[in-house]
Amino acid sequence: MRSICVFCGSSDGSDARFAKLAEDTGRELARKGLRLVYGGAEAGLMGRMARAALDEGGEVLGVIPEFLIPLEGLQDGVEPRITATLASRKAIMVEEADGFLVLPGGAGTLEEIFDMIMLRQLGRHQKPAAFVDADFWGPLETLLLRVVDAGFAQDDVIRTISFHPEAGAAIERLQSEWAS
Repeated sequence: MRSICVFCGSSDGSDARFAKLAEDTGRELARKGLRLVYGGAEAGLMGRMARAALDEGGEVLGVIPEFLIPLEGLQDGVEPRITATLASRKAIMVEEADGFLVLPGGAGTLEEIFDMIMLRQLGRHQKPAAFVDADFWGPLETLLLRVVDAGFAQDDVIRTISFHPEAGAAIERLQSEWAS
């Protein structure tokens, strides 16, 4: 495993622990020698995570649509990949990553993760995924299992997604799944 894509918020959210989680995730990826692939912004959790990875000597690929740069900024020090659309941004992020981590975020984060889940269900990739901050994502885990129980998603796709309280365990799980 060489690269992990992280989906997370372009704002800091309402709880200081989200910022700490983003920074810890960036540092952990760098320490493990994993390239961070993310949405390119300097704002919010995205920026905090990228700066922490860079400060730790990590490699960071920032993928951002041109129209978002005036709104979210482009993080200094990252390898920039400027796209025309959100769809092309997601396609590049999925292509460049060997696995996915999901930190707290809003509508954009939800859209990205549901797209990633759908692509896996359609057989477009077999990359592992893990959610970090189980308290935040607990209701989504319940919903995903309900979707499976109701027959609207494949059990083997949804049950391969793991939920963890902190980044280190989530990254280890992704590396373990990637190796198997």
